[in-house]
Amino acid sequence: MAYEISRKTAGAIAESGVQDYMTKVYGWMAGGLLTTALSSYFTISSPILLEAVFSNSIILIGLFIGQILLVGALSGWVQRMSTGVAATVFLAYSALTGLTISSIFFVYTSDSIFNVFTTVALAFAALSLFGLTTKRDISGWGSFLFIGLVGVMLSFVVDIFFPGGPFGFAATIIGVIVFAGLTVYDSARIKEQYLEIAGTDGEFLAGRFAVRGALTLYLDFINLFLLLLRLLGRRR
Repeated sequence: MAYEISRKTAGAIAESGVQDYMTKVYGWMAGGLLTTALSSYFTISSPILLEAVFSNSIILIGLFIGQILLVGALSGWVQRMSTGVAATVFLAYSALTGLTISSIFFVYTSDSIFNVFTTVALAFAALSLFGLTTKRDISGWGSFLFIGLVGVMLSFVVDIFFPGGPFGFAATIIGVIVFAGLTVYDSARIKEQYLEIAGTDGEFLAGRFAVRGALTLYLDFINLFLLLLRLLGRRR
């Protein structure tokens, strides 16, 4: 009887820990999205900054390389970082993303961007909730989603050299499906990773790992938003 009670107590503590942990993950993710939005707004509001970013291909390429390095650093070295450093790296990446995607405001109408963002936010919430609550084993999704992601990237590369063909449209459709699946998969995986190592170092998990989880979901959200904007956005 005492053993059953202890199991129930441990389960309740673990469940409470998951809720607190995921709250931190989504909180950091929301902070990243807000940073991106503010960075984009500041960029389009500054003619000097706009010219500096988009009139010089070297600077633009440098920004993209900087984004890749920041993602790699946070993904691979998070265990060596303090929570403050991890958060700084994540927010710096979010700000650079705002700089590089601010051009969407010159391609699509503001109403269109807002409507697509709202649609993605609602869809993301539903998909992430499904990932957190489903009892199905979706661990096998990872390999299929990775293959799909590689296919999407290759299709976009082909579309660069042969624009106007079916590859770009097909890649966009497949990309939406892939990142919708990744939202479900990553949400479940972040939760499972917490449960696997819960109790080893609660402060460590709640800090550095929460930021890394936020980055993962942030990337799913941003890519889903850009792909749906490409499909549903109304051009100027």
